Order: sequence, then structure tokens, then C-alpha cells
Amino acid sequence: MERIKTIVEALDDKRAKNIDVLDISKLTSLGDYFIICTCGSESQVRACVDNVEEKMEERGIACAHKEGYTNGSWVLMDYSDIIVHIMQEETRNFYSLEKLWDDAPRIETGIEEN
Repeated sequence: MERIKTIVEALDDKRAKNIDVLDISKLTSLGDYFIICTCGSESQVRACVDNVEEKMEERGIACAHKEGYTNGSWVLMDYSDIIVHIMQEETRNFYSLEKLWDDAPRIETGIEEN
């Protein structure tokens, strides 16, 4: 849970909104957790990605795979058992991952929405 906390705090530091943590461990072999957040622009998406990478690297944890950074609409970061989805609002609304994974329990982040 410390790695989840590190990621959530890194996203919050860059003002990501609607940060959701889904426990997908009993639903798929893709991983154990999805972390999903919303950003207002391509530059905010990239800032969040950069901050997550920096904070995780400080803990000695490297991102195994990253997709979508150049586009900036939806970046997926793979930390093996934790998959991070950093999305612009329109993209998040369109794909609605929370609805696709509706059976996944939500994990409380402790982050207050502004």
C-alpha cells in the first residue's frame, strides 16, 4: 500500500482530480490495482507522469512500461501489479474504466477533492 500512497500523493501534488484506486486482484491477472485520475491538459498529464516516475524512482521502483506520453491524452504506466491511468477528462469520460471495472472494490485514497 505504500507504493499506492506514493503514486496517489504524486498525482495529488500535480493537482490531478478524481483519483480512484480499484482493487482488480480478484478480477484479472493484469495486475492488482488500477489507479485512475483526471487531468485538464496534455501538459498536466505529462507533469503527473513525470512526478509519479520521479517519486517512485526515489523509492527505487522503475516503471516497467509507459504508453501515450507523446499524445498526452491518456498515459498508462505499468508498475507490474499497479497500473496507473492518467487521462484528460474527455478521454476518461469516453472510456469510463470505472464502469468497465464496476465489480472492483474501491480503495480509499485519503485525498480530499477540491
